[in-house]
Amino acid sequence: MTAPMAGRRRTTALIGDDNTVVVAGKRLTWRTLRKLPQLPSPAAVLVDNGADALAALRHHAVHGTELLVATESRVDERMREELGESGFAIVLPDGAVTLPRLKRVEESGRAWLLTSGSTGRPKRIGHTLESLTTVTADQPPRTWLLPYSPGTYAWWQVVTLSLTQADQGLVVIEPHELEDWPKIATEHGVTAASGTPTFWRQAIYRDADALAGVPLEQITLGGEPVDQAILDQLREIFPTTRISWIYASSEVGASIVVHDGKAGFPRTWLDRDPHPERPVLSVDGDELVIRSPHHGAGQIGAVHTGDRIEYDGDRVLITGRLDTDEINVGGSKVSAGVVRNVLMGHPGVSWARVFARKAPLVGRMVAAEVVPNRSLGPITDADLVQWCSTRLPDYGVPRRIKFLDQIPQKETLKSDV
Repeated sequence: MTAPMAGRRRTTALIGDDNTVVVAGKRLTWRTLRKLPQLPSPAAVLVDNGADALAALRHHAVHGTELLVATESRVDERMREELGESGFAIVLPDGAVTLPRLKRVEESGRAWLLTSGSTGRPKRIGHTLESLTTVTADQPPRTWLLPYSPGTYAWWQVVTLSLTQADQGLVVIEPHELEDWPKIATEHGVTAASGTPTFWRQAIYRDADALAGVPLEQITLGGEPVDQAILDQLREIFPTTRISWIYASSEVGASIVVHDGKAGFPRTWLDRDPHPERPVLSVDGDELVIRSPHHGAGQIGAVHTGDRIEYDGDRVLITGRLDTDEINVGGSKVSAGVVRNVLMGHPGVSWARVFARKAPLVGRMVAAEVVPNRSLGPITDADLVQWCSTRLPDYGVPRRIKFLDQIPQKETLKSDV
């Protein structure tokens, strides 16, 4: 099970080794996390809890072990076979190890991430601890909520901040704790939290008063299109808190950071002069294209993100995936993301998903699923059709609206939008 240590080294100074880490109600530090036995390298460590995921990351930082970490549920049998054929030993939560089918020389210091799979099956993107540590300026002391699924890009962003900066504590939220995370966060003095728009909508929908009790100084959103409605709702609950949204992916890293409380980013940011530490943003047709200094291995040059943009005055909005966002209704095209934003601008809507349905004559029509805002009383599909009719062209108005009783959320804290 052991692998030779030749050439391995600590890749980044573990400045945060004594930062507090709260897992399963226990207050530990990075240094006092459970020590893993010497891992084979390369290793795909599959975990069923946050503590083991953090321990695997620290092991990587100390020893340079070539590592992929993910929850056991995200890696199916087919993917395990693919990893074994690529030289990875599979380490299960109980410590059992399946040796790789292919033996190869390890890439010391390499960290592998699985993409979210929004364009199909997840794929591996290579990074280093350095390329994943995008926050390098000194930060004010904070305690961060960590609700993300282990091994995702957003998870790496939070944990590298805690591991490489002083006074950046972590409070890990396991999947079974998601419904009560505001209570846990308040108990442990969480002052900063990062989550998807769906994650924040869930918290508001379940108990806005409990959310308001968390002493947050920094709120971050990312991982999904960020609309004005959720930014405004968070501002209403946290009038003095810094609210930021980030565009980031495994391929291009953290590439867009916006703090002005507005959806989208300034149009003037497109095609700015290159800077060693700043990604270059451009548009090809309707697609966002990024050249980033934080890119993954093999992603050099312009990366076509597959995300669709729309212009709204002096802002550039990211509305959704290029291959699913556009709905063609009898030859007239409408953005599902734009329709979704209109629906979620209605005070009686907590969440919405917009998609195409087959229709006679026109081929496709716009349909939607909606979760009503329980605090404002019932709404009808007629109410929403009327709301949309004054804000969208006729072909963009949803003709079928289904009401759901809860906001759907996947393991990655995203929903199908």
